[in-house]
Amino acid sequence: MKKVIYLLAIVALFHLACKKSGTIPEPNPTPTIPTTPTPTSYPLPAAAKDGVVFINGGTSAIVTLYAPSKTSVYVIGDFSNWQTLPANQLKLAPDNNTWWVQIDGLDPNTEYAYQFMVDGSLKVADPYCEKVLDPNNDSFISASVYPGLKTYPTGKTTGIVSVMQANKPVYAWKNNSFVRPDKNNLVIYELLIRDFTNEHTYASTLQKLDYLVSLGINAIELMPITEFEGNISWGYNISYAMAPDKYYGTKAALQNFIDECHGKGIAVIMDMVLNHAFGQSPMVQLYFDGNKPTANSPWFNVDAKHPYNVGYDFNHESAATKYYVKNVVKYWMQQYKIDGFRFDLSKGFTQKTSSDDAGFAAYDASRVSIWKEYNNYIKSIDANNFYVILEHFAEANEEKVLADEGMMLWANINYNMNEATMGWLGASDFSWAFASKHGFAKSENLVSYMESHDEERLNFKNITYGNVVPGYSVKDLTTALKREELAAAFLFAVPGPKMIWQFGELGYDYSIDFNGRLGEKPIRWDYFDDARRKALYTAYAKFIKLKKNNAIFTTANTSYNLTGGIKYIKLISGSNTVMVVGNFDVTAQTANVDFGNNGNWIDAMNGTNINLATANYSAVLAPGEYRIYSRQNLN
Repeated sequence: MKKVIYLLAIVALFHLACKKSGTIPEPNPTPTIPTTPTPTSYPLPAAAKDGVVFINGGTSAIVTLYAPSKTSVYVIGDFSNWQTLPANQLKLAPDNNTWWVQIDGLDPNTEYAYQFMVDGSLKVADPYCEKVLDPNNDSFISASVYPGLKTYPTGKTTGIVSVMQANKPVYAWKNNSFVRPDKNNLVIYELLIRDFTNEHTYASTLQKLDYLVSLGINAIELMPITEFEGNISWGYNISYAMAPDKYYGTKAALQNFIDECHGKGIAVIMDMVLNHAFGQSPMVQLYFDGNKPTANSPWFNVDAKHPYNVGYDFNHESAATKYYVKNVVKYWMQQYKIDGFRFDLSKGFTQKTSSDDAGFAAYDASRVSIWKEYNNYIKSIDANNFYVILEHFAEANEEKVLADEGMMLWANINYNMNEATMGWLGASDFSWAFASKHGFAKSENLVSYMESHDEERLNFKNITYGNVVPGYSVKDLTTALKREELAAAFLFAVPGPKMIWQFGELGYDYSIDFNGRLGEKPIRWDYFDDARRKALYTAYAKFIKLKKNNAIFTTANTSYNLTGGIKYIKLISGSNTVMVVGNFDVTAQTANVDFGNNGNWIDAMNGTNINLATANYSAVLAPGEYRIYSRQNLN
């Protein structure tokens, strides 16, 4: 023992001497961590697909995650007691981007909650999952809205978790031969499930379907229904694009809603949000520095490229983003038999940086190419009159290129039409509703509207800011509603698809900013019991039926004068002509309009006749008064 101590002492003295002479450097106070070697690659099983696919009768699942540049991935969940077990470590496929693992011993009839553990610390849900559990918001969803909702695994994990199940209930579709309405005859009813019925469910909305059928609409556009942050939302703060938000009901309830609409001849269009995602998205979280996406994100720009972005901006020039978008649209088309998409902020699908709207709206060849690619992909899945509607608002020459490809573009006439209904005539020309003003070859490619979720309600401004002269006040509810009827008569006379915002047909008059812009709005089904409001609904129904039942309302032979107080629209098809004439002034005015033909004209609203001695129509119209005349009977 003494010998050992003696030898150690000699070594220590030698080490000290060397240290003083500088032959041995000081130890590094920060230990060097060895670089993790590149994982061995394993061929992806032939059955694998993005997210989860079940095999072996549902007792096994192949789980995949696209996560380039990550060093380790585990799947944790109910099946592993939320532990990172070696058997559940994902293998890296030969592409060095896709991770996968096979989980065995599952019960096909059981719902399993699961997450990915990435690089030892980050827990995220599956971007491709159809259902998520939210520890902060699920407790506010009642059993009447979502029966049998799986309990969140409190105390075992944190954050959003995915849900998978092999033997999920399969919806049995009843209406398999639905024919989508022709684009030119499309009358879309945009609605927010949250603010349409007190129960805010697909089932409760279905209970109002007969009301919409009687109105005559033939398409419903649902504001975003994919999983969004929180429960009380417009839905544009999207996080999981393939999971219906549970606040409105189950997957089967949504499928049944679409099925029942088809049974009533109504198409269902989905408001699709793919310009951006929010921080709850696992795709954001996988490449995030705590403030914004990192430069190596496969999907997102570090900073938004345009001034209107919310959340985190998708890079649609990225192959990974294009692949994801195509998977999303394919999923909804095939799983839910959706009839169309209204793409939110489609102008945002750009990599050209701009700080103002002029630069943002300027012709962008890359954006055009992106939209052509997406549109062609959608047509490759379903070429049967599927609706691709863009909220674009770009330069007319760009929109024309997209329209020529068969896409449909939104046309907002809210401001000018509202100036007309309020009786302020200086900026009351709403001719932007006509496709010819956009240079479009076909009217079917322009969806014009007086109101949308994003615009102030016409009747709120009528009552609040309407023109008042002795003996006539637009602010009076009865008068305001009659001017709404006047506006609708002109809107539905314009060829091309049209859109109504929910309850516009009843003169809804709560401001868009009531309870905050995005806040819940009063649901006023009692409006239908007011004879004045019901009269507006009845007029809407008549205008819509005239539009749908008479080919002349799709004619390309149009002329109009929409300046000043007396406005008119002329439609010609074969030997028939339709004239819509109205007085938007707040005083009586004489209409002098060239009808093109003398002789007998039929009032489409009441069936009475007038006989013109000359082609010129001359009549005194009271403020808010209108006429719809035709040479031949209209159906």
